[in-house]
Amino acid sequence: MTDISSVASSAVAMVNKQTADLGKAASSASISFESALSKVKATIVGRPQTGFASGPTYEAGTVTGKTKAAITNTINAAKSALNIKP
Repeated sequence: MTDISSVASSAVAMVNKQTADLGKAASSASISFESALSKVKATIVGRPQTGFASGPTYEAGTVTGKTKAAITNTINAAKSALNIKP
């Protein structure tokens, strides 16, 4: 017959291994999700070309900043063409 203590220690070792593997899988999934999210953000917003992470220089490099600049330039060109003074 098998000794009860060896069965108990085997069961504990098995549970500990599964717990450790689950922790590794959760950590890996979290890192993968953060990486994917970062790549999506970089694709949509764009990375700053100058190394800035916030502020007007950073915003100027984003799609939103470029759109605002294009609209502002168009409005200023129309004002200039129509001789509208601010």
